[in-house]
Amino acid sequence: MTARKAPRISSRKQPKQARSNLLVTAILQAAAQVLAAEGAQRFTTARVAERAGVSVGSLYQYFPNKAAILFRLQSDEWQQTTDLLSTILKDAGTPPQQRLRNLVHAFIRSECDEAQMRVALNDAAPLYRDAPEAKQARAKGERTLQAFMREVLPNTRRAARARAGDLISTTLSTVGKQFSESPRTLAEIKAYADAMSDMFLAYIERIERP
Repeated sequence: MTARKAPRISSRKQPKQARSNLLVTAILQAAAQVLAAEGAQRFTTARVAERAGVSVGSLYQYFPNKAAILFRLQSDEWQQTTDLLSTILKDAGTPPQQRLRNLVHAFIRSECDEAQMRVALNDAAPLYRDAPEAKQARAKGERTLQAFMREVLPNTRRAARARAGDLISTTLSTVGKQFSESPRTLAEIKAYADAMSDMFLAYIERIERP
C-alpha cells in the first residue's frame, strides 16, 4: 500500500519588499478571520483571498494551498508559545520553581485568550501535523523545556528527566486546551494555574528525592 504523500506546507517564496510583506500580512490576517468565522472545514483559499481583497493568484505566489496557510498560522502560534516558554524558563534571576509556576500561569492565560483560534487550528491539524516542518517547529519548544529540566533536576537520570519534561509539556497543553474551551474568569484561570503548578512542583520534588 502506497503511503499518502504529505501536502506541501512550506511557503512558495519569502516576501522581500515592503509591499510583499504587506500582502502576506493581509493574507494571514484574513486567514485568521476566515478560520475563526468559518472553522477549519469551510476554510478555503478563495475565501481567504476574498477577505484579504487580493486575487487567488496573488495568494498562490506565497502559499501553494490552504494547508500552507493554516500551517503558517499554526507555526506563528507555536513560535509565540516557544518565545514565551524561552523567556520565562531562561530567566536566571528567578528561582526555577517560580519560573515553572510563571510559565503555567502565562500559558493558561494565553490558551484562554486565544481559545477560538486554537480550537480551529487543532481541527485543521490533520492537514499538516505529520509534515517535517511541523515536527521541526515543535522540536524547538521541546528542547527549551528539556534544557530547563536539566537545570531543575541536575542529579536525576536522563530518562526520568526526559519523562518528567514530556509529562509536564503534554499535561500543560492537553489540559490547558480543555480548560480553555469554556469561558473562564480571571479568578478561575489563576486558581486553575495555581493548582496545576502545585501538581508539577510536587512531582518534581518527589523525583528529586534520593
